[in-house]
Amino acid sequence: MSKDLSITMLYDFYGELLTPKQAQAIDLYYNADLSLAEIAEPLEISRQGVRDTIKRGEKLLFTMEERLGLVNRFMNADEKIQEIVKDVVAMRQYASLYLHSKKMSDALSELEEKIKSVTVDL
Repeated sequence: MSKDLSITMLYDFYGELLTPKQAQAIDLYYNADLSLAEIAEPLEISRQGVRDTIKRGEKLLFTMEERLGLVNRFMNADEKIQEIVKDVVAMRQYASLYLHSKKMSDALSELEEKIKSVTVDL
């Protein structure tokens, strides 16, 4: 079982929908980077039981993403916001170099900060 980074993102969005045992197993496997044997002990199940629990949890996470698409929408929104930030930076540079407008440059700097704060909140 390869450790896929997309699972951690799916877990962040849909982890509350997992059973407590599935959530704990996936968290320990992907986020704490523990082996199946290391997870089996605190969960009091076999290594195979851990593997099965993780697989069932992964299936549920992927199913939820298929149905709701929240991770995909988040990633698309983040990409678009980054593009907007680049455009605002370019506009600010243009305003300060060619228009010599401090007021416009300051307004664009403020807009850039507001946009960046949105990316942190997402």
